[in-house]
Amino acid sequence: MTKTQLVEQMAKDAGIPRSAANKAVNSFIDCVKVSLKKKDGKITLLGLGTFSKYRRKARKGVNPATGEKIKIKASNGIRFKPGKALKTAIS
Repeated sequence: MTKTQLVEQMAKDAGIPRSAANKAVNSFIDCVKVSLKKKDGKITLLGLGTFSKYRRKARKGVNPATGEKIKIKASNGIRFKPGKALKTAIS
């Protein structure tokens, strides 16, 4: 499902215009981004799951094209752990 399809489905289910559903989806995405930017970035949605931020340490790697050793900088990553309701809904 794409964002456009999600907006259309939300508009249909809620009986609201597509523009309102689009604003709601964009607001949700912005809220998730802001929450994950915080130091202890984590957002839990009952029935869906938990998004959390984690830190990847700097490490050494190898460029597969040249075989040259490179340094990979530390960075942040995002994990999603599905909730029990979501797991049971898809099994």
